[in-house]
Amino acid sequence: MAVASNDLDELARRFEEHRRQLKSVAYRVLGSLSEADDAVQEAWIRLSRTDAATIDNLGAWLTTVVGRICLNVLRARTARREDVLDFAASPDPVISYEDSADPEREAELADSVGLALMVVLGTLSPAERLSFVLHDMFAVPFEEIAPVLGKTPAATRQLASRARRRVQGHAPVPDPDLGRQREVVSAYFAAVRDGDFERLLTILHPDVVIRSTGGPARPALNVMLSGARTVAGQAVLFGQFAPHARAALINGAAGVVVVANGRPVATMAFVVTDGLIVAIDVLADPARLTQLGVG
Repeated sequence: MAVASNDLDELARRFEEHRRQLKSVAYRVLGSLSEADDAVQEAWIRLSRTDAATIDNLGAWLTTVVGRICLNVLRARTARREDVLDFAASPDPVISYEDSADPEREAELADSVGLALMVVLGTLSPAERLSFVLHDMFAVPFEEIAPVLGKTPAATRQLASRARRRVQGHAPVPDPDLGRQREVVSAYFAAVRDGDFERLLTILHPDVVIRSTGGPARPALNVMLSGARTVAGQAVLFGQFAPHARAALINGAAGVVVVANGRPVATMAFVVTDGLIVAIDVLADPARLTQLGVG
């Protein structure tokens, strides 16, 4: 059904019905909550300047518009990136607490995906990431994605397939039991507080990876380490967070938010698989923590 073009208020109402999904698309493509908001707002501006009577399917039209906007952002980001490991490009965590009463943040959490998956998505090319997110996560047909990328549907299908193989091979899936996840995370912090190296080795997967973003203000925390013994040996670096850690959901999985003296210090997201910690993602960049409203 086409949208009436002579009623901007009605058009705005219809747009709001799609806002949540549009932000979910943009977040998964961009990994940035603020850029996702900007992409959704830009989509509204483009819609308000379009003869809406020519749009047969508003949701599909908006999804492809947001996809095109996000693709431009990704391409610009890639063009200006100089370092292979760009800590500033780590995904924004979506945080919630058990006692939260913020409907908007709860909606974001419900629409989010695991932070480890977001990290893997960040390693894909812009075209791979867009094709995978739109097709595999939102069931957009390749025939509709192809014009956005300027490719044939067959080429777009190949991009999504290549991205799918990368995701399946590198994005660990957390245990579904959230209570068990929390037990393992609690055991991790207890071992860190006690300086129990051997206990840590029983909690960490042999190939555990820790990725930390400290930003320009905390360069010592811009690190990526792998292997249980290496991660356990460096646990003291992050053990300083333990006394101030508050349990939280981060992208739907067990994690902690660290606030000391009223100031945000870090977020730590854990991926617990088969009772072992396989990945830890730390955001300790003060500027980004403040921008995200961590506290």
